[in-house]
Amino acid sequence: MTTRSHREHGAATAELAVALPALVLVLSVALAAVDLGLAQVRCVDAARVGARLLARGEPNRAALDEVRAAAPDGARVSVTTEQGAVTVVVTAQVPALLRPLGGLPPPTASARAVLEAAP
Repeated sequence: MTTRSHREHGAATAELAVALPALVLVLSVALAAVDLGLAQVRCVDAARVGARLLARGEPNRAALDEVRAAAPDGARVSVTTEQGAVTVVVTAQVPALLRPLGGLPPPTASARAVLEAAP
């Protein structure tokens, strides 16, 4: 049987109080990294939707509305048409918590589709 001295009472509580902020920080960064991955997937989906809609002749405004609905909030969308094909590029922002780390490329995706011939 071991006995504890009076100096050790509350040591576990103090250690938890020191470790808890670090745990919260690590969890926050992990969740922000997941958010970054989801933003990348949403950019890919949005670019594909836009290229597909524009290639089949949908009006630009309707297609861009669909792209913005599929893209992460605040994403930039650009559309270029050349040589019988349309290219849609969707670029989102890096999550705010990860911006101070620097050097992370923003989630971005492009999709290209050949324009369908009008009937």
